[in-house]
Formats: sequence, structure tokens, C-alpha cells
Amino acid sequence: MLKHTPQALVKAKQLRQQQTQVEQLLWSKLRHRQLAGLKFRRQVPIGAYIVDFYCHERRLVVELDGGQHLQQLEYDHIRTQFLQAQGLTVLRFWNNDILTNIVGVLQRVADCYPHSNSLPKGERTKASLGNNHLNQQES
Repeated sequence: MLKHTPQALVKAKQLRQQQTQVEQLLWSKLRHRQLAGLKFRRQVPIGAYIVDFYCHERRLVVELDGGQHLQQLEYDHIRTQFLQAQGLTVLRFWNNDILTNIVGVLQRVADCYPHSNSLPKGERTKASLGNNHLNQQES
């Protein structure tokens, strides 16, 4: 289990109550093991940080970035380095990617798993991976 600060736990609980539209959309596709049978949690405290979505089985963090992230690139970089130092893989997506290419985002997340080709039912035939704007894995 990854450790977290008490303050991060309190903030994570608040954030779960105040999800954005984009977070709600992605959560609707990740919850209940819909993607590759993997369990994701939302607004998970790790250290002093809170990640948007976390899959413990694969040690995978999925982060959604809105416009405010353009002003905090250095903070995001430090945060990503901390998460990677914990042995986690971090995927970042712009909010617009979720809204305009949710299938491509889900495919990118599913591609992190070598034996996975499991988009949610009904999404498999719509997969369009031509969007080059999807963020790559940070390493």
C-alpha cells in the first residue's frame, strides 16, 4: 500500500464529492472493472499528492489535465517524478482528449497491459486511434 499524508486523504475525499464532468465521463468507463477487468480507484492519495485514477494491480496512474495545467508544468513534472520514483507508470491526457476521443484514451490505457484488448462493450468497434494529441506515457 502506498503511503499518504493525512491532509491528502482529507482532500481526496473532498475531490471525490466534486468531480468534474470530464472525470465523471472517464470514471463511467473505468469503474466496475469495465476496462480489461482492472480495478481503478478515483482521487487516490499517494504521498502528499492526489492522483485522478489509480490501478493498484498495474501500478498505473491516469491523470487528466485541464487548462490550469499549462500554468503548473513544473509542479506536474515534479509530481510525476515523485510518482515514478514510487514505481508507478503515469499516463496524462488533456480534458479535450476525454471529451473528443474517449475511445482512443481507453485504448491507450488498455495498451499499457500486454494481454489486454478490452475496451468497454460497444466501444471496441468505434476505436479511432488517429488522434496524435493523446499524451504519451511519461518516463
